[in-house]
Amino acid sequence: MIEKYYRRLLDGVPSGLVVTDKNLKVVYTNAAFRALFPAQCRKGSLGAVTGCVRDVKHCGSADCVKACSLFHSFEDALYSDRPTMQRIQLSVSGEEGEREISFVLTVKPIGDGLCMGVIDDALETEIASELRSARSIQQKLLPAGKWVAGKRYSYMYIPCRDIGGDLPEIFSVGNSACGVIADVSGKGISAGMLTAFVKAAYDKTLYSPAQAIGALSARFRELGLDERNYVTVAAARIDEHSITYSMAGHNVPILLKSGGGITRIMLNSPPVSNWFDDPRYFEDAIPYKKGDILVLLTDGVTECRNPAGEMFGVEGAIRTLSYARTGEEFIKDLEANLKNFCRELDDDITAIAFDL
Repeated sequence: MIEKYYRRLLDGVPSGLVVTDKNLKVVYTNAAFRALFPAQCRKGSLGAVTGCVRDVKHCGSADCVKACSLFHSFEDALYSDRPTMQRIQLSVSGEEGEREISFVLTVKPIGDGLCMGVIDDALETEIASELRSARSIQQKLLPAGKWVAGKRYSYMYIPCRDIGGDLPEIFSVGNSACGVIADVSGKGISAGMLTAFVKAAYDKTLYSPAQAIGALSARFRELGLDERNYVTVAAARIDEHSITYSMAGHNVPILLKSGGGITRIMLNSPPVSNWFDDPRYFEDAIPYKKGDILVLLTDGVTECRNPAGEMFGVEGAIRTLSYARTGEEFIKDLEANLKNFCRELDDDITAIAFDL
């Protein structure tokens, strides 16, 4: 009865608590700790309870423990019989994939070989949790299907941080399939918020891509943001025999594979921004044939650099497209080629491909 009372009391503590025995095995965690580390097990090794991405089966004895500040904090407190305090940087896995988490850990010996770890710096851990939630929400806002208005499509969306600044949109207007790709300035949380604005403000009922971008521009200017904030957009409407397109500052052309060749569409207008008092957006139309592939890209694809500093470039995208038989094949090959080309991403990477 008393033990249950103490457990309820500790579960009400806002800081994460974890208790280890003399073998440095976890014997107790409170609710705040389990919310921060939603691993499947509540007892066992520190690696298993936190969801560490390293060698969990051999936690405490594997080579990775040499650099594990979490394990050493408990070990030092146990053998010195004195409290320790250290900032911990940990890579953990969960339902939303691998993530980095940082917190201050204070470990205190409490007798009989037991040590209690208290996680402080609640603000930082709360931000980490909010970022995970925001990333999950952003992922759920991505296109869900593979068909729209009778056209099959595939896409790739790889944010370089937890929150991305690219936006792939696929929808229909009447009997026409539409694709929009946007790239907002900046990275991280601010870019994610601006991306959410673009998704909400882009009028998907307008038949004209140029009018839709113009309406987005008007809504953007109402925000009163400074000149550092802007959005580049490429939009296309696929009709029965033609593609109507408009671009706003999007320096990556729309590519169309036609009869074994590549058409680069160069029409452009200013970015969506506060740089101009009365920006004008234009559109044009081109014909297509059955079997063509229409591709929309962000500059994260073409400006991706290898260790030597060379860019993947439009040429890399064109080369990948020239070997593809379908849009799905192009997207798969593009992702593989980019991963082979560069080791680390420093920008969001997004591409959409329609089978015409």
